[in-house]
Amino acid sequence: MKISIITVTFNSVSVINDCLTSVKEQKYNDIEHIIIDGASTDGTLSLLKSKREQFAALISETDKGIYDAMNKGINNATGDVVGFLNS
Repeated sequence: MKISIITVTFNSVSVINDCLTSVKEQKYNDIEHIIIDGASTDGTLSLLKSKREQFAALISETDKGIYDAMNKGINNATGDVVGFLNS
């Protein structure tokens, strides 16, 4: 069973690495981590790009708020179970 974890983020360079580490250190192997970034301007996107191998997808674009970002994540998820881990 595949689990999709969706992380929505915006200008969270100070905490996004903790979020990535949390998902990476899980014991379950079939995890798809999807990052939806609201076009951050504080270095979040640069950090995410430097760790691109740690997650399945990265979408960075302006959105209409957190629920719009969450829906983008759901639309891209392929897992049997979907969960959210905010940064």
